Amino acid sequence: MNIKKTYCTVLILFLCIIQAKAQEVLTIEQAMTIALENNFEIKIAKNNSKINETNVTIGNAGMLPTATANITDNNSLTNSTQVRQDGTSTTLNNAKNNSLSYGVSLGWTVFDGMKMFAKLDQLKELQKLGDAELKRTILLKIAQVNSSYYDLVQQQQQLAALDTTIVISNQRLTLAKNRFSIGKASKLEVLNAQVDLNSDQVALLRQKESYANAKILLNQYLARDPKIDFKVTDEVKVDNKLVLADLMELAQKQNPGLETQIINKRIAELQLKQVKADRYPTLRLTTGYNFSESQSSLGFTSETSSKGLNYGFNASMNIFDGFNQHRNEKVAKLQIENSQIAIEQQNTILNTQLSTAFQTYLTNLELIDLEENNETIARQNLEITLDKFKIGTITTLDFRTAQLNYVNAKVRYSNAQYEAKLSEIALKELAGNINF
Repeated sequence: MNIKKTYCTVLILFLCIIQAKAQEVLTIEQAMTIALENNFEIKIAKNNSKINETNVTIGNAGMLPTATANITDNNSLTNSTQVRQDGTSTTLNNAKNNSLSYGVSLGWTVFDGMKMFAKLDQLKELQKLGDAELKRTILLKIAQVNSSYYDLVQQQQQLAALDTTIVISNQRLTLAKNRFSIGKASKLEVLNAQVDLNSDQVALLRQKESYANAKILLNQYLARDPKIDFKVTDEVKVDNKLVLADLMELAQKQNPGLETQIINKRIAELQLKQVKADRYPTLRLTTGYNFSESQSSLGFTSETSSKGLNYGFNASMNIFDGFNQHRNEKVAKLQIENSQIAIEQQNTILNTQLSTAFQTYLTNLELIDLEENNETIARQNLEITLDKFKIGTITTLDFRTAQLNYVNAKVRYSNAQYEAKLSEIALKELAGNINF
């Protein structure tokens, strides 16, 4: 009988080893790398950033000349009558007339009140805005990946705790059956042990379901097949050395939300420069080379043609436009004022979020120590209770209570680690300082 049990145990361990090897062990660093490469929202943000970068050209700002080629061909068939001054007349039906012109023209705005330079600077700021949005998207998605990953770690730890419970419940059921067989326990004790084992198995199945769904969610964040199976590491490492003052200093430099508001203010200031440029004259140089010819079936001239160079300049200046210039400048100044208010508001929100998250972080660090101590005590209590239960000096109710206390302590300890990790991730996200 012992040989058979030993054989079964070895076989189970062998199968577990094979299954573990078949599963990919995904580290948090690998998960973040995959997300940076595959995540759809990060890809879209990268392309938007490239669009803003592509738009930063002196041509888009209006600094370069424009050249245009054109051709026009007009034809007509008409019934025409011409009466001369001497009274004679000439009539021609279906008289054909044709005019053809083509050429190249060149135009260049050489002065527009410096609007084009302000436009170029604005395009550069829009590129920075796209970069800030890309950074915000990356931080958000990497934070999601971290949260999802450590949720899996937590659930994996809870699975291990429930597996331990199943083992203990099986031992209890075996002991109850043995005691019943020798007349030292009632059938009720066996039934209670079986019911508790069934309850533990139900909890284990529910936990496995939750664990599988959490894997699917992480695969979604990584933009890969939801059926890909993997394992995660067994440990949650919490950075317990974060300092609020350091985080606030980093947030002032790196928080993408605050950075976005600062860039928006610069854009508003450059928009005011462009509006003010309308007060100045605009000077545009023009030149071109054109060819034209025309043919007429009736008239003094049957055919004419011309070709040559034309050049000149155009200057214009707004003298009065119904006070629209004054209105546009006032609106632009109010936009700058709103941008400054938005910066101050974002600063207040950011400091509040950091302070709140940091307080939660400190509480969770204390809970880790407390729950770790509780888990140690609950394990020692279970070991003592199990020994007493084997010799029949305590009731099954006391044993079940100790068993559940141990499982709950394990779960609470795992939750405390997870919540502390979430607090750490939130703080680093606000500070713009998640390492990836």
